[in-house]
Amino acid sequence: MTAAALAVTPDDVARATRAVGNRLHRTPSIGSRTLGERVGARAILKAELFQRTGSFKPRGILAKIASLSPDERARGVITISAGNAAAAVAFGAAAEGIDALVVMASTASPAKVAATRAYGATVDQEAPDQPSAFERVRELQRETGRTFVHPFDDATVIAGHASLGLEIVEDVPDVDVVVVPVGGGGLISGVALGVKHARPDARIVAVEPEGSAALALALEAGRPVAIDPVSVADGLNAPYVGDVCLPICQALVDDAITVTEAEIAAGFRFLYERAKLAAEPAGAASTAALLAGTVTDVGGKTVVAVVSGGNVAAKTASAILDSDEA
Repeated sequence: MTAAALAVTPDDVARATRAVGNRLHRTPSIGSRTLGERVGARAILKAELFQRTGSFKPRGILAKIASLSPDERARGVITISAGNAAAAVAFGAAAEGIDALVVMASTASPAKVAATRAYGATVDQEAPDQPSAFERVRELQRETGRTFVHPFDDATVIAGHASLGLEIVEDVPDVDVVVVPVGGGGLISGVALGVKHARPDARIVAVEPEGSAALALALEAGRPVAIDPVSVADGLNAPYVGDVCLPICQALVDDAITVTEAEIAAGFRFLYERAKLAAEPAGAASTAALLAGTVTDVGGKTVVAVVSGGNVAAKTASAILDSDEA
């Protein structure tokens, strides 16, 4: 399948970018000489943890909310999230004066739950885990008639995330490799569309935790595969890769690799100690893959690692920083 045949077109990306306008930050691309020396490349960190709400998520969510009809807005919105999309929907809905209900598993990070409530959303935590939370949101959507905003598997959301890929190419025009953390596939779909539009030869590498490898399994099977995700990188614990995301990934993602929990912890510590970036474990996955040598053929090239978010509970962060290095 070619990029032209995918659900998201360059016109969709331009429309989403206009809809978001100047309401979000243009996050910095920060060179890391230490990481570059470790991997033998010119290494750059796309610091999306500095985005509003602390992650990349508002890029797509604001685009989606802007596309809603007056009737859809009046009914209020509902979403499901481990945390970052929850905060983004709460933030975006508040900005537009729309009522928001967010379903989060009872195991969700307390810090992310608190942030979502602070942005003004009502939070439902009846579901005991992430897979059952997806069942819970469908039940509540039927009961309430609210407009469902999917956290990742939506063409408009993906088009909004493409702005991140466009920024990477604008800031680093000679980029050869872009390494992206993956949960449900929305971020990497958007980044791949944005990057490949301007740099078709650039290589897109997907990184997932070993215990939450929905994309790798879907690429192998040729269809989304339901999983029971388990990783400290809770932002990557999606129970499947989206139907809209998968064809984009099949067409535009060049490699899908996994990292261990120990490697994620090592990436987290590196970003905190050497790059002075207080990332969350999900955001550290791309750096983890580079440090572990899992991303191959980067010698002498320009590599961008997307640091996708920085919303981490203090208890989780301190536990990783206090642990022995892998």
